[in-house]
Amino acid sequence: MTTDLQQPAVDPTASPVGHRGARVEIQERRSGAVNGWIGVLLVALCIAAVVLLAGSSQPGWLAVPAVVGILVLISLVVVQPGQTQVVQFFGRYVGTVRRTGLSLVVPLSIRRSISVRVRNFETSHLKVNDADGNPVEIAAIVVWQVADTAKAVYAVDDYLNFVRVQAESALRHVATTHPYDDAGAEGATSLRGSTDIVAAELATEVAQRVALAGVEIVEVRISHLAYAAEIAQAMLRRQQANAVVAARTRIVEGAVGMVELALARLGERGIVDLDEERKAAMVSNLMVVLCGDQPPSPIVNTGTLYS
Repeated sequence: MTTDLQQPAVDPTASPVGHRGARVEIQERRSGAVNGWIGVLLVALCIAAVVLLAGSSQPGWLAVPAVVGILVLISLVVVQPGQTQVVQFFGRYVGTVRRTGLSLVVPLSIRRSISVRVRNFETSHLKVNDADGNPVEIAAIVVWQVADTAKAVYAVDDYLNFVRVQAESALRHVATTHPYDDAGAEGATSLRGSTDIVAAELATEVAQRVALAGVEIVEVRISHLAYAAEIAQAMLRRQQANAVVAARTRIVEGAVGMVELALARLGERGIVDLDEERKAAMVSNLMVVLCGDQPPSPIVNTGTLYS
């Protein structure tokens, strides 16, 4: 006895899997905080009240100023320049303290220090294939800063690791969209020859990827770029060949111009009258002299021009 298993139908209009439903919708806001020196004054008053009540006839009230002083004392926070304090009260985000110095926040709250200073790191040396399929090694330096402390703490699990991983992912993607070298193509972009354009594209893509974590990208620059070891020698020979061809082309262009100038000057001044055959021989000799790798050995002709 066999039973046909009915396969579930696939909905062609179904939306792709995304993170919209799981995204933490939160935005940084200012935390309610007062000057911390007011809290210091309250602690001092509580201590004085404890001392007075300890020597009075009603020591039972001693716990009230003691508890109040302890609550005020643990609510004091110190914020250094370039640092912030993210305040959370019983699981709820209260706000962020950005004012430097001593501040008094909500009692019994949890505070987490988040740096808003500009930071940078260098990605690992990644091995990727460029647009032509050649394996290359590439790395970049990313300069970034936390702009929204609430998103950095609550929108992602670890914003430091998130920024690093997304930067490497963006670097891989950008590297695959450009060839290593433009090979002389007019107006073409390449990883080696268009560093500013590639850096701008890389910074834009990294910024888009890390915006979810409340991070702003200041600058991204390529710090290492080379062919992979297995093709480095072959590509080096190709670059050397291209350089030799370019140099030879420049030499030939210059030699042709010099020959034209020599023939024109001789004809203008009437120094010597050459027929077409002798002009061809003169052009041949001049091209050999001007385009040769080694200095020529002159031969003095003591006879006539046609001997």
